[in-house]
Amino acid sequence: MSRLVIDADGHISEPPELWEEFCDPDFLAFAPRRVLDNQGRPRTFVGGEMAPYIPFDSLAYDKERPKGGVDPHARLADMDSEGMDISVIFPTTGLMFGGVADAAVNNALCRAYNDWLRTYCDTDTSRLLGVAVVPQVDPALMVAEARRAIDELGFVAVMLRPNVIAGRTLDHPAYDGLWSLLADRGLPAALHEGTTQNVPQSGLDRYDNFMFRHVCSHPHEQQMGCLELIAGGVLERHPELRVVFLESGCGWVDHWLERIDEHLDSWGHASASLELNATEYFQRQCFISCDPEERTVSGVMDSLGDDCVVFATDYPHPDGVFPGVVKALADRDDLSEIRKDKILGLNAKRCFGL
Repeated sequence: MSRLVIDADGHISEPPELWEEFCDPDFLAFAPRRVLDNQGRPRTFVGGEMAPYIPFDSLAYDKERPKGGVDPHARLADMDSEGMDISVIFPTTGLMFGGVADAAVNNALCRAYNDWLRTYCDTDTSRLLGVAVVPQVDPALMVAEARRAIDELGFVAVMLRPNVIAGRTLDHPAYDGLWSLLADRGLPAALHEGTTQNVPQSGLDRYDNFMFRHVCSHPHEQQMGCLELIAGGVLERHPELRVVFLESGCGWVDHWLERIDEHLDSWGHASASLELNATEYFQRQCFISCDPEERTVSGVMDSLGDDCVVFATDYPHPDGVFPGVVKALADRDDLSEIRKDKILGLNAKRCFGL
């Protein structure tokens, strides 16, 4: 049986030559590069700062990784081997841009990355779909780059970190211009966390153990982003806006929406008035990605319906499942074939307006 398969969250691995070719020369000194710190540890230099150390497992990190993070032809071959029709593509190093405080530098890095990604996706524009990275530190530049990426580069979503960036949460009025643009264009805001440790982040204030930080950051930051968009009135003010929460698993969402709903009932007088409850807003406007073997998928769909869960691979990152990621979900015996069809492709088709 043939079914549509869309990877709602794949990644690229930015090659060093990207910046020399696409970055404004005035800002090239701030472009990302790998350096050794004074302890001999590999770290990323980005935006004029040394990013905090990430203790990669050298055996896992140096293993034979898929080449498709850099080579689009290799990616297409891997997609064929997996039975995958479309990959929606997010950054790796670009996840760190949220911590670049200088707006002009941030904007230059985002523009260079987006221009390079356009050339990567041009290898097959029907199967490789780009997601824009934008300078969240500056609302005007953020909207301008989002507009350029959508209208000129043809990207299918705009990526945002759910963290506090430049002192602003996602319900801050400074984001309203972006929400209006995305709603008007019919494209989603794609919330994607990363344990970059260079922005305010759950776990960063109390743990020095990177694994602890990684466990906390992805679901906790997405939960707070979800709270801000729903209880902060963003989805009510922008009923045509779609949002997708990525790389945090889906198991948290049912509990979190129930908790928000309970608080709207008991403490709603302390917050802005809403017409719907949290679950209704999510069902109307939101999507969330699942891991292929995540045991909570069926329960989330039982509670929220079949139309909000999408499929994601995290390719080519070493903690993703490859090869066999599509098969891992398609072979599950706790999901109906209709649900598999929706998770693997149909829900993402609606989410990204394909």
